[in-house]
Amino acid sequence: MHARAGATQPIAELHGLHADSLPIDELLAGGKPVVLRGIARDWELVNAGEQSMQSAMDYLRRHDNGQPVTYSWGAPEIRGRPFYNDDFTQLNFEVRRGVLSQVLDEIASHANDAIPPTWYVASLLIDTRLPGLRAKNDLGLATQGIDAPPSIWIGNRVTASCHYDAMNNIAVCAVGRRRFTLFPPEQIHNLYPGPLEPTPGGQQVSVVDFDAPDFARYPRFRDALAVARTAVLEPGDAIFMPSLWWHHVQALEAFNVLVNTWWSSVPAHVPTPMHALYHAIWALRDRPEREKQAWREVFDYYVFGDPELAGAHLPAQARGALAPVDDVLARQLRAMLLAKLNR
Repeated sequence: MHARAGATQPIAELHGLHADSLPIDELLAGGKPVVLRGIARDWELVNAGEQSMQSAMDYLRRHDNGQPVTYSWGAPEIRGRPFYNDDFTQLNFEVRRGVLSQVLDEIASHANDAIPPTWYVASLLIDTRLPGLRAKNDLGLATQGIDAPPSIWIGNRVTASCHYDAMNNIAVCAVGRRRFTLFPPEQIHNLYPGPLEPTPGGQQVSVVDFDAPDFARYPRFRDALAVARTAVLEPGDAIFMPSLWWHHVQALEAFNVLVNTWWSSVPAHVPTPMHALYHAIWALRDRPEREKQAWREVFDYYVFGDPELAGAHLPAQARGALAPVDDVLARQLRAMLLAKLNR
């Protein structure tokens, strides 16, 4: 059974948008994925890709500053799925360094192969590696108060296994088509996440093969499919994905380019919760169940509950870490934690 067969719902869509009318606040408040049809249809890169693969590659070459790039390469046997070996101890692809023009040449030379090797340039910062490209290929998120650098993803028919990002994400399908399959955060229990490290792309991924799911081995994946949402993005379309939504992304053409921007809804002095997750695994997971449940109450009170409640009965000068965290308090907390962890 194919994971997509009759099992997914469409993702909500908005049409007729332009960069200057992108409703960022409404998207964040909604907290659900939304396809933004045609929002980047006037990008020069999109227009070049609609002419031909070669035109899109030539457009990228004109902006390439020639600096080496890091990319993933996999033998034809991985079938475009950067993943693990059979026992999850190693990755099934190589990380290589080269120049972008060489990667483009190799993709082009195998464009007609039935099962080509895999090439994947992932999360390349546009401003530092393709200077000038943003001038005619940008969503103008800075005008919405989002000061975050966009990244570009270049490859052939690559599947990014289902994963989540800690930040909000707007991804533009610039060249080729991509299929997105999304799951809400609570489906982590049904998606069978792989190792925390190593990972194919920096974040843990579902170990289920969406093209041939093994329901005997991963039976809860059926429950995830029941709430899955899917959309195919055409060139010039974009998708908004709220933080922590799981997404499985399949590039569908012989050459594909995606441009994305991640950003956080919290101030820069608030660190990633992944640090807290590792610390909690170390400090809490293996305690007796009674203690774990008691600590759950403590965390609900101090962390997951009303942020003002825990310190409301104390005078402001006595609240310490219970006060609203600003840049000064963030530095104090960091110094305190480092001192305690280094003892």
